[in-house]
Amino acid sequence: MLLDADDSQLVLVDYQARLMPAIFEGELVTANALRLARLARLMQVPVWGTAQNPEKLGQNLPEVQAAIDSAGGKTLAKMSFSAVPDGLIDWLRPPARKPSQGGNARSLPKHLQKPPEAQEEGRSMIVIAGCEAHVCLLQTALELLEEEFDVWVVTDACSSRTERNRDAAFDRLAGAGAELVTTEMVTFEWLRSCEHPAFKDMLALVK
Repeated sequence: MLLDADDSQLVLVDYQARLMPAIFEGELVTANALRLARLARLMQVPVWGTAQNPEKLGQNLPEVQAAIDSAGGKTLAKMSFSAVPDGLIDWLRPPARKPSQGGNARSLPKHLQKPPEAQEEGRSMIVIAGCEAHVCLLQTALELLEEEFDVWVVTDACSSRTERNRDAAFDRLAGAGAELVTTEMVTFEWLRSCEHPAFKDMLALVK
């Protein structure tokens, strides 16, 4: 299964000012998070951020927060390691598209037709990246899987303070059913074709 930009949402977890200096390959991880946010804006993919206990760990890096804001997103301040119980799930659930109903629902008698809001559902593909991979990223992704979202973890935009912890998180996530991808994989699957109107702009971001 390929990623579908029209069914995707991007979640960027805890790229915080006091945390990132301690993160393994932190500069590369941050650069890829910025690429993802800018790609999402070009493709009109909703973007959400999180910040763990920001009074202690600080807000997200200014450039990351600016990219989230530029995409029209917002950032959830949380105390739980997973962002799901602190409200992320409510942001991901709003109606975004109508599912196929196996026939023309409007051919039903009016009293049997569902109202428009009941016919819609949220985007089901969650593209997620962040820090620390083995704590907040892992717990958020696992709980999203339990909520029956399709979860795609962008490995080159995730990390932990140690490489071992990061890799252990990837092993566990893959075993739980998450798809492991890279920033470029997300880019070209969202595009699908070099004829896409955003191709040149997105290619410039990747290069």
